Amino acid sequence: MKSVLSLYFLFSVVLASAASVDTVSIYSNAMHRKIKCVVITPGTYKIKKNRYPVVYLLHGHSDYYRGWVTKVPDIKKYADQLQLIIFNPDGGFNSWYYDSPLDSNSQYETHVSKEVVCYIDQHYRTIANRKHRAITGLSMGGHGAFYLALKHPETFGAIGSMSGGVDIRPFPDNWQIKEKIGDIKTHADEWNKRSIVNMIDACPKDSFSIIIDCGINDFFFPVNQQLHEKMLQLKIEHDFIQRPGEHNWDYWANAIRYQLLFFRIYFDKR
Repeated sequence: MKSVLSLYFLFSVVLASAASVDTVSIYSNAMHRKIKCVVITPGTYKIKKNRYPVVYLLHGHSDYYRGWVTKVPDIKKYADQLQLIIFNPDGGFNSWYYDSPLDSNSQYETHVSKEVVCYIDQHYRTIANRKHRAITGLSMGGHGAFYLALKHPETFGAIGSMSGGVDIRPFPDNWQIKEKIGDIKTHADEWNKRSIVNMIDACPKDSFSIIIDCGINDFFFPVNQQLHEKMLQLKIEHDFIQRPGEHNWDYWANAIRYQLLFFRIYFDKR
């Protein structure tokens, strides 16, 4: 009987500590519609009344809000282990997380940086300040994480990027970018001011905790290396990880573990 009770207790603890995955719909005043998102809360969220830091985890081009939790289900385990809320907003098929001057239905800078953050802080027990918010993502989402944090430094304190498109200018005909900000020939200023490698010039030293990760066989590796070198010149502290790997889920499934740990260490120092 004791062994049965022990097993029952152990099973109850495991169940209690399992992360929860919820889908929520957030109304966007900027786009006049509801947009779905995924929220992952650690198992302790239901047991304790603690407040938690939040990592905003962005998807890439042509994906959607469930991309991360579907393709890397271990992020639920990481939310438990690291005691984080992980939030997966929807960034549209090809928004690049811009407020598009050409498409009123693509206002994802406002949606993610303002509407989503406001909703999460109102409906979940977050630590509602920039020092307990991090933002990262893959590919288009890696670009988006930098873009949103640099545009809204009052909101985010830590930035990550995995295989991020941190300079869009070498890719003028790719991923429908020009549908959002215009053709590079006629809208060169838009392309220049929206490329992270240029935006980083205005980043105050030590204002963010930053981690960048890109595989050496990734087509975005050259622009990530250029960003890294520029940040060294500007004396902007950051971690830069380069290792064998391509632009694929095998790489990102590995990278996200290190990024979440990086953010947990950052949060613990606040």
